[in-house]
Amino acid sequence: MKNLKTIAIALFVAAAGISVNAQTKKIDVKASSIKWVGKKVTGEHSGTVNFKDGAVVFKGKKLVGGSFTVDMTSLTATDLTGEYQGKLNGHLKADDFFGTEKFPTSKLLFKTIGAKSTDVYTVTADLTIKGITKPVTFDITVKGNTATTAFKVDRTKYDIKYGSGSFFEGLGDKTINDEFELTVALKF
Repeated sequence: MKNLKTIAIALFVAAAGISVNAQTKKIDVKASSIKWVGKKVTGEHSGTVNFKDGAVVFKGKKLVGGSFTVDMTSLTATDLTGEYQGKLNGHLKADDFFGTEKFPTSKLLFKTIGAKSTDVYTVTADLTIKGITKPVTFDITVKGNTATTAFKVDRTKYDIKYGSGSFFEGLGDKTINDEFELTVALKF
């Protein structure tokens, strides 16, 4: 009888250990999206950039990790068409912005995650753009097989200073905001 209890307890402990092991879920890169908005004194531009790969990590239903690679060569403006879209896309991919020839990917790696409320987490992550890694903090909402977030990134921290009023004087109405906005929807 004692052996049965010992075996039962051992099985229970083993089963409990299995249920708390991390589960990695790859994102569906075609169904997931990143939308961006960059603002300037006289207006704004918006567009998209695609994921190359990515995954979120769960223990049970709790978000415990994530890592993502973004294909910077897919960066495109969606508020323009034709020649103007081509010019803006070319400029954004040039060295004075994202330098996509030399830096074809950007990365985001979750470092710390805290529960904020039901289904909402506060994440501090390392964001690497143009080979420069800086921390960013944002809230992310996870429901079922989706996650959504929106946050701002200060481009000047990644040596993207073109048109920045923080670094250049006399830009007037050609000044571009230092921060750009990202809206991310993940499907996994």
